[in-house]
Formats: sequence, structure tokens, C-alpha cells
Amino acid sequence: MASSHRSSSRYTRIAEAALMALVVLCPLALGGVARWLPWPMGVLAGVAAVFAVVGARRQGQSIRLPLLAAPLAGGAVLCALQLVPLPSGVLRVLSPEAAALREFALEPLGLTGARPVSLDPSATWRELARHLAYLLAFLATVQVCRARDSRMRLLSAVVFTGAGVAVVGLGHALLGVSSLFGLRPWVHARPPLVTFFGNPNHLAGYLGLAATVGVGLALTARPRARAMPHALAAAVCGMGVVLSLSRGGIAFFVFGQVLLALWLGSRRRESPRRATPVWARSAVALLGLLAVLAVGAYVAADALWAEARTASDMESLRRSKVSLWPMMAEAARAFPVLGMGRGAFEAAFPRYQAEANPNTFTHPENAVLQLATELGVPGLLLLAVSLWGFARLVRREHLDTVELAALAGVAALALHNLFDFSLELPACAVTVLVVLGAVARPRERERRRQGGLAPSVPLLATAGVLTGVGLLALGPGQHRVTDAEASLAALITSGAPVEAVREQGLALIDRHPSDYLLYRLVASAEAARGREGAADALAFVNRALYLAPWDAVSHRVAAHALLALNRREQGFLEYRLAQEAGDAGVLQAEAVRRARTVEELVSLTSDTPEAADRLFASLADVPARHPLALAYGAWAREHFEGRPGVAALWAREARLRMGRKEFPEAEAACARVEQLAPDTRDTVLLRAELLRARGEAVAALQAVERLVSRHPGDVELGFTLAGWQLDAGLVRRARDTLQQLGPFLSDYRQRARLLSMEAASLEREGLLSRAVERQQTAARLVPTPEAHFAVARLQEALRRYDAASRSVHEGLRLLPPEAREAARAWAARLEAAERERVDQRRQELADDPDAQELQHLLGEPKGSPVEP
Repeated sequence: MASSHRSSSRYTRIAEAALMALVVLCPLALGGVARWLPWPMGVLAGVAAVFAVVGARRQGQSIRLPLLAAPLAGGAVLCALQLVPLPSGVLRVLSPEAAALREFALEPLGLTGARPVSLDPSATWRELARHLAYLLAFLATVQVCRARDSRMRLLSAVVFTGAGVAVVGLGHALLGVSSLFGLRPWVHARPPLVTFFGNPNHLAGYLGLAATVGVGLALTARPRARAMPHALAAAVCGMGVVLSLSRGGIAFFVFGQVLLALWLGSRRRESPRRATPVWARSAVALLGLLAVLAVGAYVAADALWAEARTASDMESLRRSKVSLWPMMAEAARAFPVLGMGRGAFEAAFPRYQAEANPNTFTHPENAVLQLATELGVPGLLLLAVSLWGFARLVRREHLDTVELAALAGVAALALHNLFDFSLELPACAVTVLVVLGAVARPRERERRRQGGLAPSVPLLATAGVLTGVGLLALGPGQHRVTDAEASLAALITSGAPVEAVREQGLALIDRHPSDYLLYRLVASAEAARGREGAADALAFVNRALYLAPWDAVSHRVAAHALLALNRREQGFLEYRLAQEAGDAGVLQAEAVRRARTVEELVSLTSDTPEAADRLFASLADVPARHPLALAYGAWAREHFEGRPGVAALWAREARLRMGRKEFPEAEAACARVEQLAPDTRDTVLLRAELLRARGEAVAALQAVERLVSRHPGDVELGFTLAGWQLDAGLVRRARDTLQQLGPFLSDYRQRARLLSMEAASLEREGLLSRAVERQQTAARLVPTPEAHFAVARLQEALRRYDAASRSVHEGLRLLPPEAREAARAWAARLEAAERERVDQRRQELADDPDAQELQHLLGEPKGSPVEP
């Protein structure tokens, strides 16, 4: 590293201290997501910039503005433009989508004021503050890093902070602690390595950059003894990358190290103190990388293999984030001029989702799409300027090893952000800007050739004004979508009058106009009033569906309102749309229960035989609805005639007829199934079920036994045969069947079911103690109320009332509160029986002196019960 012989002033050292605090603080603030971070970040960046200008003025230095500062300044300007309230005509030109939202959703609600381009102004205010803080921090770094010692300290802070984060993760792993310092659990994340980062991809990107810079510092440290701390810190960071189990993070970490080695090998630099050739240092970097990867891979081999298998086929790729890029590109095309608003993606994107997805997309997880959607074409231009500025740094002459390492680490992290969004968070963004600022600093020869801005009073005032603007922007930026949703939901839950809900809902909608959930919450409050509020509920829920067409709950709320207005066919169509949008339980929980006619059931039916079969099954489960089920089944079979899946509808008809003892009709339906799907497993099993229902148990068993011999690995079929054998009293044959299933079991549920059936067979033979052991193991494998109650029933039969009561209480904890009354009564009865048994035993001991003497010899305290 070229040295600067001019010492820095105390003002520059204050700026350096502020930057160092920023480098350390952002990762520790939960990876940059802590809500309080923007305030100290803005203050520290402003302090660094102001004191850097003062220090430059004291030293007679000019202020350099590298090309990379232009995208940061441009991003802040675009954020400011997106926040300007515009009349409807101008808004229609600059953002037709924002104008359409205003006209459709806001104006009919009385929200007629001028609107900005941003679809979530509060988020854009926060982004404005963030961009200004980044700009000030970057410019301060460029000025501070003129001095070699300052550069070394700042880059060392990056490396050692990364190592500290990795050490925290390793400590949690060694101690088996799954929450941060045992105090803060990650609610919506389960990171493999518990650190301040909840997202393992962000952790891997951050540690990968710190490790690469550490390699550069270790290779250039003089004397060599000073290289050891940096080398160890880089190794710890690299280990953290591997243990994060982030596939992208590991791949791009390797890419960054290889890129560094290639650059070191290709750039021959003149250095009078070079002790080893460049290629040797490149080999050292690669060998260090291989050692770290080898150790990390050995430690986490199983977990890494499991992660690798999740991306091993085309189906997993189809379901990955890459498959969402076309949908997000369509959203970007809707906002070409100024974007949807910086930071507005989370609130605005549901409008453009083309398919149902249970996840909330906070970012596109692609840097190009992020800028395209939020900033439009100007954002892509700023990205192009950033790439050009980075390319100019790479092509700079006489780059030393640390600078090459910094650029390699930044390149790897930038490429990683084609599949991630770690640069959207301050921890990685501030670190990248500090690292780039250390490289973009002016050189001695450049300062002789080129000038810069004189550190004048206006420049100092500009830095102060930008700091103030950034802090002021955090005022309107403090309002968050999640807070608005939570406050409105709490108001509804508290039972507030609907007028109050509506008033607060309109105020929050005015602040977050593109958040569909606010409209839906008001709609749900209106729908709860029944017919009186149904019209208003539809008005709000239509806006929610405009903003989120695939929101299943909104479709359900619309169905409630339509049914209240007696528009039943439309209501059941909304139930169907809710089911297609991902609400798998809406048909069984509400829709089927409310349907009265075949026509309404037809409205519920998606255009697949499988959907009709599910509806048919739901109706068949309720005896009172069997006539409606049979009529609907007739329609479904006629409607889907000739399509795959009709055989399942005929099979459902046959089973329903069997349950109703209508054997001629069941025989006809079974014959139809045999015509459509002859000799299949399900067809043969259906025939066996019909034989069994007609009382031909032996023939039915023989049919299933032949079927099991043809499908020996079919676990469900084996369980069916064993159950039928138990019902027929063939206990030993049932146990033999279960033993043959052992090698084919694939999960805990199947193992628990096998143990439960073995317990049933042992109970039939009177071997209750062995049956209890089997049933207890089943309850431990799959703890359900039924499993614990089965254990309690067996223990009660053995007169182990105390143990039976404990089992009942274990099952009771797994029951919903409304279903616990009977279990509590059972537990009370068992406890009373135990007390009676103990009292009876005590009385026997009191009446029998020989028993008392025996108790004394056994060392038992007087009065304690003896197990019979």
C-alpha cells in the first residue's frame, strides 16, 4: 500500500472513529434490520462527513468526488422526486399505475389529495435517509483513507468485526444455543449459524467480503508476524461462510477468492521490498481457502449435503426464486419512468403476483430487478454508472494486494446479490461503501494531475444540510406498514365500534395506499355486521383484491359479504377463488357447510375431477348431506366424463353407497370403476371393501392378501390388511403383516402407526404391559391427544391410575381449549381412583402387623402404597 507521509488531523481522526463505529454498529444491529439503526447511522455518517471536510480544510486538501458517488447521490435525488405530491394529470404521465390506484381505490373513499409517485411514501422517506447516509459515509471514507494508517484501521475493523460475528455464531453452535445469546430467538427464521443475522445468505455475503479483505491484509502485512491476526480473522470468517450453509454464499465466496488469486497472478507490480513472487502469494490465498473449506465442510458435511440435494433437480429449480423473476420483471415494466417508489416493493408487489404464493415478498432478491421495480429506468442507469465506476477502479494502475482483495470481495458480493438482497441492508451496504471508499481514495500522482472541490464553508454547510435532511426524513419514515396493520388489527380485536375502525383505517390507507391488508381489515370489520355492513365490506374488499388478486382471505371476506346480501352464486364463486388462491381448508370449513343446492356446489368446483372428488368427500362425511352428495356426484361424473380422474368419483359413489347399505347401487358403481381402471390397486381394494361390507369377510381378506403380495412395499395397503385381520380376530396374522412392513417405513408417523397397531394386537391377547410400552413409544414419536389417551386407557386397565392421569394431562395439553372438558373429567376420575387405592392400601397396612413389619424391612416409609 502506498503510504501518505502527511499525518491526519484530529478532525480526520474523529471522522475515522465515526466511520469505524458505523462499520461495527451496522452488523451488530441485527445485521442492519434493527429499527433504531437509521438514527445513529445518519448521525455517524453526518459526523464523519462534516469532520472529514473540516480535516481536509485544515490540511489544505481538496475533496474528491469519485464516480461511484454519483449513483448514491442520484438514488437520493430519485427518492426525493418520488415523494413530491403531484396532481392527477402529471401523476398519470409519470406513473399510470399510481394514478390508477388513486382513481380506483382512494378517491371514492374521499382521499382526493395530491399523491406522490411512491406507492409507500413512508418507506421511501426511510430510503431517502438511508441513501443520504450512504453518500456521506462513502465521501467521508474517500477523504479519511488518504492516510495509510487510517485505511489499515478501517479495513481491519471490517475484518475483525466479521470475525467477531463469526465467533458469536461458532460459540452458539458449540453450546447448542438456538437463540441469540439465549435471549432473542429468531421468530421467522431458523439460521443454521446463530449470529446477529437472521438470514444465512446475508451472513454469508457479509462474512465472505470480510474474509476476502482479511486475506488481502494478511498478504501485505509487514512484518509477517502482523499478518497472523488478519489471517486468523479471515479463516474464521471463511469458516462462518461455510457453516452458514448458504449455497449462494459459499459459491460466491469461492468465486471471490479465485478472482483474487487470478488478479494477483496476472498483475505484476514493481515493489523493491517484494520477498515472494506474486504467484506464490496467490497460491497462499488459494491454499488458505481450501483449508478453510475443508475444515468447514468436514464439520457440516451432513448439513451441506442436505442443502445441496435441495437444488439437485429441475423441480426444485422451478420452485426457486429464479422462477419468480419473470413475474417481477412484469412489475418493473409497469413503472418505467420513476418506479413504484424506493422501498415500496413489499407493499406494492402483491398487485402484480401472477400466482398464489403463501410467502410475503419483501424484495425481488435480485439487485437489477430491485432497482428496476423501485426506481424504473433511471435506477438501471444508476446501476450502469455504478458498474462503470467499479470497472474504472479495477482498471486503475498500481493497485496493491489489499485493493485487489477489496475489489474481489465486492465483486463476489455484488454477483451474489443477483440471487439475494444483502446490499439492501446497512450491514453489507456500509461495509461495501467503506471498502470501496478505501480503494477510490485519491493517489498522490492523481492529486498532482487533478483538482477537486475546495473544502469551503458552503461545502461544509452542504454536508450538514444533507445530514439534517436525512434525519428529518426519518420522521415521516417512522410509519411502517407492519405497524399500521398491527394497530388496525388490534383495534378490531378489541371490539371497537366499526366507525372508529373505519376512521383509523382510512387514515392508515392514506399513509400506505398500496397495502391491501388495511383494506381487507376494514372489510372484515364491516362484514362482521352481517347484511348491514355487507355493501361497505364489498367496497373495501374489492380494493384489497385489486391490490392483491391472489389473497385468499380477501376472497373469503367477499364471500361472507355476498352471502349476507343473498348473492349466493357469486359468494360461492368467491369461496372457490379463495381455495384456488391457497386456502386449502375454506371449502371444508365453510363453503360446503353453507351450500344448499347442486348449483351452489357447481360454483365451488374448479375445473378438475380432483376438486370435485374433494367436495364429494366433504359432503359424504356428513350423513345428513348424503342426498346432496349423491346428486352432486351424478353431476360431477357427467360433467367430467371422459377425463382422467372420473374413476375416483365412481369409487367415492361406491363407498358412500356401501355406508348407506345400498349394495346394488354400490355394486353398479364398483363395476363402473372396474371398467374405467381395471386391475389397479385402488380398484381391487374397492372390490374387497364391497365384499367386506356385504359380510364376505374371508373373500375380502383373501383379495387384499393377494393385493399385498403384488405390492409388498405399499405401507398403506399393509396397514389396511393388518386392520382387517385384527377386526377378524386374526391377531397373529395381523402382527406378522405388521412385521413385514418394518423395512418399508419411511417416517415417524408410519412407525407410530405400526406401534399403535401392534399395541392393539397385544391388547387383544391380554398382554397389556407390552401394549402400554408400544403405545407409549408411538406417543413419543408422534405426540397427539389420541396417542396419549390410548396410553391412558391401557394404564387404567392395569389399574395404574396415577400414570394414566399423567397421560391424560399430556394429551389434554394438546387439545384446543374448547375440547378439554371431557379429558379433565377423565383425569379427575383417575385421580380419585388413585386416592381411593392409596387410602385402601394404607388401611390394609394399618390392620395387618405383618405387613407393617415387611414394610419396615423393605425400608419404605410408613403409609406409602405398595405396587400390587
